[in-house]
Formats: sequence, structure tokens, C-alpha cells
Amino acid sequence: MEALPVGHGTAGRRAWFAHPLLLIAAIVLASLNMRAALASVAPLVGEIAADFGLSSTASSLVTSVPVLFLGAGAIVAPWLGRRFGPEAVLLAALVLLGAGTLVRVLPSVYALYGGGVLVGTAIALLNVLMPGLIKRDFPDRAASMTSLYTGAMIAGATLVAAASVPLEEAFGGSWEASLAFWSLLAALAATAWLPQVLHARDRTGRVRNGVGRTEHVGRTGQVSRTGHEVRAAAVPSAPATRSVWRSALAWQVTLFMGMQSLWTYVLIAWMPTIFTDHGMSRSTAGVIFAFNNLTQVAGAFAVPLLAGRMRSQRPLVVLVTTLVAAGYAGLLTAPVQGAWLWAALLGVGQGGAVGLALTLIVLRAGDAVTASRLSGMAQTVGYLLAAAGPLAAGAVHQATGSWTVPIVLVLCVCAAALGVGLLAARDRKV
Repeated sequence: MEALPVGHGTAGRRAWFAHPLLLIAAIVLASLNMRAALASVAPLVGEIAADFGLSSTASSLVTSVPVLFLGAGAIVAPWLGRRFGPEAVLLAALVLLGAGTLVRVLPSVYALYGGGVLVGTAIALLNVLMPGLIKRDFPDRAASMTSLYTGAMIAGATLVAAASVPLEEAFGGSWEASLAFWSLLAALAATAWLPQVLHARDRTGRVRNGVGRTEHVGRTGQVSRTGHEVRAAAVPSAPATRSVWRSALAWQVTLFMGMQSLWTYVLIAWMPTIFTDHGMSRSTAGVIFAFNNLTQVAGAFAVPLLAGRMRSQRPLVVLVTTLVAAGYAGLLTAPVQGAWLWAALLGVGQGGAVGLALTLIVLRAGDAVTASRLSGMAQTVGYLLAAAGPLAAGAVHQATGSWTVPIVLVLCVCAAALGVGLLAARDRKV
């Protein structure tokens, strides 16, 4: 059956929804939110703790609770994506993120932590569903699209980290107003995803191929936005039906994801505090923290692009873990004197590591269905593991009165990440 020409009836009214550039814009705007709600807290955690009378351990929960629910929310994300479609779930996640951002500024410590639950759950849905959507709609450009959305994610964190303290000052010293301001970013992204949801509903049971015909397909076949047919689940096969939880390679990817997340969220929670505890002013610590986030963009853009051109990503695993370990070693030996250098080394290593971890999910998966399942597994276990990082670091710091032991423990995590990452980077498929 021939398709109606663009501009005719419903097809004409909604044809613009299908444009790949609109999808790319929606992906970028969603990605800007994927760390913003977490990065906005770190420069303000001292004021938050003072207002509520929180100990170091309790303060660490402000950042640990959202990370914990990054793992818990990832458990249900693949099912929700299959049940309602990734576009609809991503839209709902952005609405939930905006709501959680507002809830946690209510004048109650329960709202502070409860809002963190909503924020973490929302970000989990974004984290898990994005790799599968990219694998489906950009099958020939998965690495470059991963580079784009990872870079946007870190750029959002950079913007928020740099602006949080100035916003607090602009709002008359109100950390609540500073945090609440970023709900506008979630609202903007949700608006961009609404056309994608309408387009997804419009193409239910009917998709266009690359030459203008209209084909009727069921749940077993998909066509990407770029015209490439995806037969991820068209014919059940052993690799498609085997649980990723039984795959050694899937566990290697998962553990690398978890360890790089752990060292990152320790820094998100405690980097400004490490500097201020060694005598640095709060404003300077906030600027260096923002600089750390800014340098992550370089690693996040470059590493996935390099990874996509390599059969084995082992050299990149060595590079990113070495950079992170060197930065943490600097925080241990001369935290204030070399602060800018350590922030740069950590930033490039952190950005490269998260970009590599997300790219490994795409590269190690043979199809979009496996990518979604592997993403769910890696981010469920990975973020549950990562959630322990800020909490443990805060508890050990409170017990020892020093940052030495927490940093040494993270250096041990770097060594373990190197070993498991070398296994995950082999040219194999889950």
C-alpha cells in the first residue's frame, strides 16, 4: 500500500514528529537532566546539613539516596519500556524528575530524602532506556550518538555545578530556590519529548521504510528513525532468549559500570567538602568542582568515538582508570596545592569512563533488545553498588576524622575496575 504524501491528512500533520533532528534534540535535552539534579546538591550540601542539623553520614544520604534508587528504578525500566514504549516512559521520567526536584526543597527532612527517591527513580528510567533507544533508532551511529548524549549529560552537570552557588546568592541565600530552579530544565526536556510520544503512537502497527512504502508490522519488528530495519526480536533465538544475568561478559560490563559510577558519585558527593576541609573557600571549591565537570565533557565525547572504531577497547580502559587513580592520588597527597590539576585528571577520566561504560553496553549487545536488557542489568547492579560509595566515604570520614582512608579505598576500587574492565572490553557479544 502506497503511503500518503507528506502534507495529506493525519500523515501530513504528524510527519514532522518523525524527523531525526527532533529526536536528537529531545535526546540532548533529556541528557542534560541525567546528572543535573545530583550535581546541584554537592555545592550546597553544607548549607543543607546545617539547616537540618545532619551529621556527615546523614549528609551523605542526600546524595546516596538518589543513587540507590538509580539502581532500584533500573530494575523496572526495561519492563516499563516494553509495556508502554520508551518514548512515553522517558516523558514520564522527566515529569517525575521535575516533581522530585520540587519535593526535596519542602521544609522537611523527609521531603528532602523522599524527593531524592523520586529524582533517583526518574534518572534511572532515563539511564536505562536511552541506550536501547539509540541502538534501535541509530543502529549505524550508536557510538557517535552515545558520545553526544553522554557529553550532553556531563555538560548539564557542569552548568548546574557552576551555577548552584551563584543562584543561591541571587535568591538571597536560599538553597531551596537554587535547587528548585532546575525543575525548569526537566520541564523543557519533557516538552521536547511530547512530539516523540505522539509519533510513537501514530506509528503503532505501521512503520515507514526508507523508500516511502508503508509496512504493517507487529511487535516482532521495528524500523529505526533513519530507515534501517531492526529485527531484534523477529525470530526468537537462543542468544535473544538467554538471560543476560547468566552471561559472564554481561557481569563484567556491569561491574565496570558500577565501579566507575562509585568513584564518580563519591566525587559528586564529597569533592567540594574535601577541598573546604583542607582550608579552601566554599566558592573556590564550587568553581573547581564545576571545572571538574567541564573537563568530563572532553572524555565523554572522545572516548565513545574512539571505542566505536576499535575492536577491543582495552587501551581505553587502561587510560580512563589510570587518569582517575592519578587524580585521587593527588587528592590524597596535595589536595589544595594541585586542586586544578587533580580536577582535570579526574574529569577527563570520569567522563571517559562513563562514556566507555555506556558504549560497552551498546557494543557488547547484538541487538536493541539485548542492549535494553544489558542496560537494565548494568545500571541496576551498578548503581546499587555506586550508592554505597558516598555513604561509605562519609561514614569512614566521620569515624577517622580524615579523608585518607576513604580515598585509599577508592584507589582500590580503581584497581578492581581496571581488572574487570579489561575483560569487559574484549571483542565479544552478550
